[in-house]
Amino acid sequence: MRALISVSDKTGISQFAKSLEQLGYEIISTGGTYKLLKEEGVKALEISEVTKFPEMFGGRVKTLNPYIHGGILHRRDLPSHVSTAKEHAIVGIDIVCVNLYPFKETISKTDDFDEIIENIDIGGPAMVRSAAKNFNDVVIVTDVLDYDLVVEKLQNGGNTLEFRRDMMIKAYEHTAMYDATIANYMNGRFKGGFGDKQFIAGTKAFDTRYGENPHQKGALYEFDYFFTTNLKTLKGEASFNNLTDINAAVKIAASFGKAPAVCIVKHANPCGFAVKDNLLESYIEALKCDTLSAYGGVVAINGTLDKMLASKINEIFVEVIVAANVTPEALAVFESKKRVKIFSQESRYLTLSNDAHDFKHVDGGFVFQESDSVNDEEITNAKRQSDRAASSGELRDLEIAYKVAALTKSNCVVYVKDSVMVAIGMGMTSRVDAAKSALLKAKDMGIDISGAALASEAFFPFRDSIDAAAAAGVKAIIEPGGSIRDDEVIKSANEHKIALYFTGVRHFLH
Repeated sequence: MRALISVSDKTGISQFAKSLEQLGYEIISTGGTYKLLKEEGVKALEISEVTKFPEMFGGRVKTLNPYIHGGILHRRDLPSHVSTAKEHAIVGIDIVCVNLYPFKETISKTDDFDEIIENIDIGGPAMVRSAAKNFNDVVIVTDVLDYDLVVEKLQNGGNTLEFRRDMMIKAYEHTAMYDATIANYMNGRFKGGFGDKQFIAGTKAFDTRYGENPHQKGALYEFDYFFTTNLKTLKGEASFNNLTDINAAVKIAASFGKAPAVCIVKHANPCGFAVKDNLLESYIEALKCDTLSAYGGVVAINGTLDKMLASKINEIFVEVIVAANVTPEALAVFESKKRVKIFSQESRYLTLSNDAHDFKHVDGGFVFQESDSVNDEEITNAKRQSDRAASSGELRDLEIAYKVAALTKSNCVVYVKDSVMVAIGMGMTSRVDAAKSALLKAKDMGIDISGAALASEAFFPFRDSIDAAAAAGVKAIIEPGGSIRDDEVIKSANEHKIALYFTGVRHFLH
């Protein structure tokens, strides 16, 4: 029995090789792996002893050889394959353990194209694919975390067809993701990220209970182990819908850096937001915006969920709490609440992955784009269009309103007063309707809008929204501008002595 071992990540490889030796496997190895195994006392054969050729061209050619691929690929159940192997002195290779040149790690640390090219593995993927194709006879190992499992299966009669099939699937996932990373990088470098093919590859973090509805299956897939690292389940099980709501809430709360921001979301739309002196005050103020919608919602906390804040939140039913971190005392507050789910990022403040690109499924495919974000310069460099300038407090409220608007379904408008969202209209077919809806909701909640700042994620097409805002007592407005009727909007703002700013950047979210 033979095992071929050729790995870039050498974590745990010596012990794995020794375990295979103890089980009677002869070890074949290459380059740095061979050197390490010999130093660790493993009686390995160097690859050139099998291929009858030395490694060539700086290691570019070493395993691309019939003695290697014939040993992997020939079928043991076909007499013609067995006799051909015997005729050519090809010895079977029964285990292939390979992980690939660190291409992704290389592009993360250098822009040197020559170095990047040399970290594209050729022989490794070929061996992985060969072994995976012949999984009926060969075990393919591509993950360092599987070493102990493989040894246990070999020791206890668990090297079954089903086991080898599972390893085969994992191997093809491995090479597919590797090739996708290379293709996407090359498209990014030479075609602006929008080549003829686009590959979206993620790793499953966990299955959800079901999809958006009970008859649908669902799972969370992640890029670069983001959720494995940054979403710890402390209580309950995240559903598909919980995850989309968590995404919406965290994006807003985390957009304010180290500020004690609290965002409340229902059905992926914010229904409460505030940045006050501390998280407890922020939550109390955020809840006032729409206490009805907050029931059963998601609360994102840009900081620590402590016992005092937990006790306040526990006065109503919220389905999900996600915080930068959670104290044991806070967790204990919800111990008897079976339906409450709590998650932590185990960090000081909420973290965003800041993905470079965004995509959305449409029937028959997906649309793909550069990710949108609000730069602070958009607000600080916004051009005043009105006679009146906003006060420092109003400028802060404009910033909050603008960031929330940019992360809320279009058409939307957001009203903020004293760093608290006091009204919001979102997902409307008309911007006028969004403004009216927000004001009606505020009236129902008994909230005084006078003195508030107003933000829109796209331009106001007519002056009627400005007139309505003035009637409600709005004192400052921020929007992208760009309407053919901007002059009418500016005129209305001046008539009502409203401070008006244009950012020049639209933030539609569909």
